[in-house]
Amino acid sequence: MQAFLRAAELMKKKDELLKVWAEQIRDLSYDIEDSLDEFKVHIESQTLFRQLVKLRERHRIAIRIHNLKSRVEEVSSRNTRYSLVKPISSGTEIDMDSYAEDIRNQSARNVDEAELVGFSDSKKRLLEMIDTNANDGPAKVICVVGMGGLGKTALSRKIFESEEDIRKNFPCNAWITVSQSFHRIELLKDMIRQLLGPSSLDQLLQELQGKVVVQVHHLSEYLIEELKEKRYFVVLDDLWILHDWNWINEIAFPKNNKKGSRIVITTRNVDLAEKCATASLVYHLDFLQMNDAITLLLRKTNKNHEDMESNKNMQKMVERIVNKCGRLPLAILTIGAVLATKQVSEWEKFYEHLPSELEINPSLEALRRMVTLGYNHLPSHLKPCFLYLSIFPEDFEIKRNRLVGRWIAEGFVRPKVGMTTKDVGESYFNELINRSMIQRSRVGIAGKIKTCRIHDIIRDITVSISRQENFVLLPMGDGSDLVQENTRHIAFHGSMSCKTGLDWSIIRSLAIFGDRPKSLAHAVCPDQLRMLRVLDLEDVTFLITQKDFDRIALLCHLKYLSIGYSSSIYSLPRSIGKLQGLQTLNMPSTYIAALPSEISKLQCLHTLRCIRQFDYDNFSLNHPMKCITNTICLPKVFTPLVSRDDRAKQIAELHMATKSCWSESFGVKVPKGIGKLRDLQV
Repeated sequence: MQAFLRAAELMKKKDELLKVWAEQIRDLSYDIEDSLDEFKVHIESQTLFRQLVKLRERHRIAIRIHNLKSRVEEVSSRNTRYSLVKPISSGTEIDMDSYAEDIRNQSARNVDEAELVGFSDSKKRLLEMIDTNANDGPAKVICVVGMGGLGKTALSRKIFESEEDIRKNFPCNAWITVSQSFHRIELLKDMIRQLLGPSSLDQLLQELQGKVVVQVHHLSEYLIEELKEKRYFVVLDDLWILHDWNWINEIAFPKNNKKGSRIVITTRNVDLAEKCATASLVYHLDFLQMNDAITLLLRKTNKNHEDMESNKNMQKMVERIVNKCGRLPLAILTIGAVLATKQVSEWEKFYEHLPSELEINPSLEALRRMVTLGYNHLPSHLKPCFLYLSIFPEDFEIKRNRLVGRWIAEGFVRPKVGMTTKDVGESYFNELINRSMIQRSRVGIAGKIKTCRIHDIIRDITVSISRQENFVLLPMGDGSDLVQENTRHIAFHGSMSCKTGLDWSIIRSLAIFGDRPKSLAHAVCPDQLRMLRVLDLEDVTFLITQKDFDRIALLCHLKYLSIGYSSSIYSLPRSIGKLQGLQTLNMPSTYIAALPSEISKLQCLHTLRCIRQFDYDNFSLNHPMKCITNTICLPKVFTPLVSRDDRAKQIAELHMATKSCWSESFGVKVPKGIGKLRDLQV
């Protein structure tokens, strides 16, 4: 089923029927996973009572499996009936490539206006890297990298078209748009046409006509031979895959050219740029400075600084819009073009409805395509990981450990030989960073990324994609959140409530940011959430009470539980031992004095953080051993008292309980059996 989904993903944007079919397959796969999880829980139960109940439960599950088999047969026959999933022909590749190139051309035209604002320093720095005056030595590769919409193509195009810098110094030059897929023979023909002239290509094809079918090697041998003694400048715009660069480099460029030739590559992928570039010739294009971003927006809306200074409301809106655009040139120019058709008094209304405008307004198509192009190019295992980011509020700083832990709990992370699940999850995180889909925010001393952010505009479009894919429900409280039948993930931002009709029994993840939702007034984990895997309450602003968690053990599929700093919980129920799949238990601020012995039964638990509220002022780092009353050796240590980097050797053992000579015990006592949990990291 996953293979069918991957095949359908490539074609569904051009076939509405296939899109519907793919959604049915996805919902069916979710239902099958739910049934398997539920059956596993019942099988693992060992009590006599449960053994008796199992007979009835097995009968119920057997009926569900029979129904699922019928649904599988139906969707399979539907594919056969309508021939929905077909092999992707070479013609389809060309079609997809021209579609991608249309997107590139439209975006480049929009951003090209930005070269007048804030690009002069970037142009100067890139020209220094290119070093146009060095007319000898081997060819060098310079990479321009950054997220979509920053103006990589516009900057490179401005340099490419410079008579003084390029045309005068490089007799042969070519601009090649690589995009996500390309036809190899057509690419080589285009390079010959631009580098050597149309007549050279015509003459070559005429010589080959009637003798052989034109193959890649015919064009390659001719191009390499002709470029051996020529100085060339080539831009490979919008490179996505390292394999494509390796092929082009091998098949198109001579190895012994010593004329100081230059190749400029534009890409969104940092890792690819570093592997392609010569030495350290990677230019990271950044966002516009605030003043430049404001100037660009004013220019696009046919306003000036005097207009803004004389109108405080306009000044406020300009700053809000620029902040919303995240100083991204394409966003500023695209949104500015729409604002130019409106009165300043209408700007605020447009701003408030920007998320919905991004979905439906044809004038904002370039922005949508900027994001969907990157999303469509993600490998299948990264797509749900990326859409999952739509759960978090706008401009939210997302912790790496939190995100990866949730991915693992959701089953998004696929095991790899020789790697822990967490290592694989972190490789997913780093890949999204390298692909410029998310932005690094805070970096640790060792250079490891601790937190990330998602650009506001990208988040809005990601929320739109999530809604279309029926992936995440974000209740708005204004009647706009149409509850779809099979929503699996829900996130409340504030005290919003969702419409009736939501099937809580299939919800896999629940996250709350801000106030208590009206839908969960009585308890944050109601009995209906029987398939819940993730319960994230790390950023609630209301008080989480003991009552909220008295029935936590009913969530038998729970794998991730995180409670924030607003908590009055004083004990964990002993029934928590029933949560056999629990992987992460994060309670950074509670009144819990001791963990129940049943914690030691949680064989899947790998992350445990439990801190009792107390005053750190009375703890002395000069005599840490005097304060430790219970220690256990575990592979990794987290402590609120000493930073990981400065931790002394004597605190290289986990302490979950502290007792000082100035006060009573402030720590959390752990049961002796916790040492049996060998995978635990605390």
